[in-house]
Amino acid sequence: MKKFKRYLVTSALPYANGPIHIGHLAGVYIPSDIYTRYLRLKEEDVISICGSDEHGVPITLKARKEGVSPQQIVDRYHELNKKAFKDFGIAFDIYSRTSNKIHYETASDFFLKLYQKGEFTEKTAQQYYDEEAACFLADRYIMGTCPHCGNENAYGDQCEKCGTSLSATDLINPRSTISGVKPVLKETLHWYLPLDKYEPWLKKWILEDHKEWKVNVYGQCKSWLDQGLQPRAVSRDLDWGVPVPVKGAAGKVLYVWFDAPIGYISATKELTPDWEKYWKDPETRMVHFIGKDNIVFHCIIFPSMLNAEGSFILPDNVPANEFLNLENDKISTSRNWAVWLHEYMEDFPDRQDVLRYALCANAPETKDNDFTWKDFQARNNNELVAILGNFVNRTLVLTNNYWNGKVPGRGVTDKYDNEVLAEIGNIKSNIESNLDNFRFREALKEAMNLARLGNKYLADTEPWKVIKTDPERVKTLLNIALQITTNLTIAFEPFLPFSMDKLRSWLNYPEPKWADAGNTDLLKPGHQINKPELLFDKIEDEAISKQIEKLMNTKKANETETTKVVPLKPVISFDDFTKIDIRTATILEAEKVPKTTKLLKLKIDTGNDIRIIVSGIAEHYAPEDIIGRQISIIANLEPRKIKGIESNGMILMAEDKDGKLVMVSPEKKTANGSTIK
Repeated sequence: MKKFKRYLVTSALPYANGPIHIGHLAGVYIPSDIYTRYLRLKEEDVISICGSDEHGVPITLKARKEGVSPQQIVDRYHELNKKAFKDFGIAFDIYSRTSNKIHYETASDFFLKLYQKGEFTEKTAQQYYDEEAACFLADRYIMGTCPHCGNENAYGDQCEKCGTSLSATDLINPRSTISGVKPVLKETLHWYLPLDKYEPWLKKWILEDHKEWKVNVYGQCKSWLDQGLQPRAVSRDLDWGVPVPVKGAAGKVLYVWFDAPIGYISATKELTPDWEKYWKDPETRMVHFIGKDNIVFHCIIFPSMLNAEGSFILPDNVPANEFLNLENDKISTSRNWAVWLHEYMEDFPDRQDVLRYALCANAPETKDNDFTWKDFQARNNNELVAILGNFVNRTLVLTNNYWNGKVPGRGVTDKYDNEVLAEIGNIKSNIESNLDNFRFREALKEAMNLARLGNKYLADTEPWKVIKTDPERVKTLLNIALQITTNLTIAFEPFLPFSMDKLRSWLNYPEPKWADAGNTDLLKPGHQINKPELLFDKIEDEAISKQIEKLMNTKKANETETTKVVPLKPVISFDDFTKIDIRTATILEAEKVPKTTKLLKLKIDTGNDIRIIVSGIAEHYAPEDIIGRQISIIANLEPRKIKGIESNGMILMAEDKDGKLVMVSPEKKTANGSTIK
């Protein structure tokens, strides 16, 4: 592995429109903090950068809904989230924000450099405009009927009912969320980053030069590149954000995807006048910690921006994690299905390390994983208490009982002693290898193996029995146990910082260094230790039952909300109804639409023709399970292009109380093309 002079660690900027939950912590911030703390233990030159992403339509929508300014929204959540990170020991060197003056200046300068180099293309396009409010509408300011599921409150970028990605022009009967009026299409000028221009360079840089990236990251990048890249707008018509700094751009701001990653640069500028050595010296290693929804931005788009600018280094690794579910259900802020960090601190004060441990032990490193409160309790009681806490407590209590807290000298060691001492160094090497390769779950297992080693050593040698016949032998046993204990304070420092601070205070051991890990002579004979307390205590069933009950109450409230009968639509005439041509059809082929998670491309036989329908049912049906299935379709719906595919028709689906979509099919097999009356 290449040796670097310094490290720049960035963590995805969380949106300042809501609090932080355990999914954020497991996906991004615990891995980032573990890696940063590890580098600090190695005495590397490292800075950890993060801050609030404070621009974008979700923030303006929340502000409008609450009747306050966007600045008030971002101020509220910036402070709340900053405190949550501090409470959990996420040791950023700076937690900045993109509404700062220095960020506006940095983002403007970055845009201007690319603009002056001719890296952007200008394009006039048709966009919805609210004539009553006299403004262009971002996608989230437009609602209408989803062409796939009929949801009348779909947004201009996505239907949150069926999950289909949309364009505003896909909506039926679009309306402005500002005034409620039907918007009109109007020409507007925007600037685009021609990602297709950088595609050959990206293919070499990622697919050839960075084959060591995690399989989930490499695979997603390859999928995007194989599909071909398209120019992407860097500006939008909005009044909240960094203004586009060129003439003729009144009422336009930098698109948040372009603006936000520049926040890493502006935060570093805010932190240190030596910021350029972290961003422009090839001897610096830049590592981005993100969730899987940000892979394309940090592996393709931001590197293209940096490459186009010309003076910045590129990320050396982007160890993105997948998503964390909660009790076998997707974490959802809109459904309040989450464990919020500020609420956790109220219910489990001084147990930050327990959550850090549970989330790391079950981290979604290469696939989505599930957090359950029962597993959280088991991790605490069966591992932190029964293994790590038990070994530490026995070692320190015996030392205090037998030698008044003074470290005994090590006498003659036998074969078993020497094997245990050698294993300390082996475990250190295993932890190091895993941390260097971003395998944090495995590194944590190895750290716990060190505690297991100590527990087994005490259980095998039984110093509480040997003390009666051979006190000198017990000195050796406890000396070795104390060396393991001291090594634990180094091995677990990146994972359990609060607990290791406490343990070091009992050991009177100074600040840890990674170079000391594996050393079997860290505490000298005669060194005075203090009387310990319990490092961890058990979590009782009652505390867990309260958390599960809270979630079940949330689920019931959501079910009550979703099972409300949808009001009937306005009465239509019989003549209007007869215009709808509903027919039976059979699915001949089915496949997922690339770069989407919701869409299936279906080839169907209508009895009259063979046609393609794109439907947002991929999360409800696997392609191979529906081939040959007879369905009901609206056969005379106007064709629409979805992700570049012309869709001719709509499948009729029913939605149950859990949001599951079910195909509406004939009771018995009928001829394709049979009319449904």
